[in-house]
Amino acid sequence: MSTIHPKITEVLTHTFKVPVGEIHPGSTMDSLEMDSLAVAEFAVLIRETAGGDREFDHLAKDATLADISRFIYAATDGGARRVGGAAVMSNAR
Repeated sequence: MSTIHPKITEVLTHTFKVPVGEIHPGSTMDSLEMDSLAVAEFAVLIRETAGGDREFDHLAKDATLADISRFIYAATDGGARRVGGAAVMSNAR
């Protein structure tokens, strides 16, 4: 899972110009001031960056980056769709 957070950080800093100092495990998409379109684009970029066969179409704006990292790790490792009892992302279109 240690390889996922740097990928998230890279996408957030390079694509969305989020200052590195604002990116920490407890950050949410809301706290990073990302609107719905940015969150959707982030989900697509993370899927492409992290790999795996699952599409991450919906990303909960209140999920923390730690939640998202765990979900991506589980998803790219054939894991479940839920983290800590809360849906982080969904395959629903």
